[in-house]
Amino acid sequence: NLSAVSEFVFVGLSDAPEIRLLLFVLFLLIYLATMAGNITLLVAISTDSHLHSPMYFFLGNLSLLDLLCPTITVPKMLGALLLEHKEISFSGCLFQHFSLIAAVGTEIFLLAVMAYDRYVAVCHPLRYPSIMSTKLCAQLALGTWATGLLNSLLHTSLVFTLSFCGPNRIQQYYCDLPPVLALSCLSTHSTELVILVVAGVLGSGACVVTVVSYICILLEILARKSPGIWHKAFSTCGSHLAVVCLFYGTTICTYVRPSSTYSPHWDRVVSMLYGMLTPLLNPIIYSLRNKEVKCALKRVISQV
Repeated sequence: NLSAVSEFVFVGLSDAPEIRLLLFVLFLLIYLATMAGNITLLVAISTDSHLHSPMYFFLGNLSLLDLLCPTITVPKMLGALLLEHKEISFSGCLFQHFSLIAAVGTEIFLLAVMAYDRYVAVCHPLRYPSIMSTKLCAQLALGTWATGLLNSLLHTSLVFTLSFCGPNRIQQYYCDLPPVLALSCLSTHSTELVILVVAGVLGSGACVVTVVSYICILLEILARKSPGIWHKAFSTCGSHLAVVCLFYGTTICTYVRPSSTYSPHWDRVVSMLYGMLTPLLNPIIYSLRNKEVKCALKRVISQV
């Protein structure tokens, strides 16, 4: 007597109309600020010749991802808050899940590539233009996007080939991995194991590249012992390091744990920090810590 689930229903952030309106206005402002910040940064990088370098090429890719991540989830959440339309079709949930995992995975690999770029800039400054050539930068960027898409394809195929025949209420405001797995009629232990292994190998590899790059940077700084080297290195790597800490902190809290510890209320809060706050803060962090970006943004704003 079991029937396949044809749609899912999101659990609302609040049932009180006045609270829903307040949350709608708040999240709409955050979303618009995120869009404005990242679009302005993309325009500055693409139009200002001073920013046509590998570091800002990768930063442009990061801004593009920061545009995609909230766009995948926030409009649907705003619709649920304003119109109480909380349903999403099975295919829509599949697409949302695939897009979000692809964006998250791509950002993890991109941050590792950006860490390597900073390592070459600090440890091999004279060879930097020849090592980080235009061809290599394009290959690295293409590789991060391709790896993120393939990783997401594997995750999505494993999750949505499960049977969903019972409850269809997702304890989240988007089709995230843990709450969707919790609705399956079948045992998800093997699926979770495969996902954890694949995500662990790829994520650990990207994390190792990031950590090793910064260890090499630190050793290089200690070996030189030249005046002002700490300030120069921090100005070169500080923004990226802050973004890495923010991204990994929220991602680990959201995904790196067994499903038995899943807490719907806590996870909705953490997901908002990851899905909305991180894309909002990334362009601000790079703007505040980088004089070239600030000058380029001023030129863009003055032209507008």
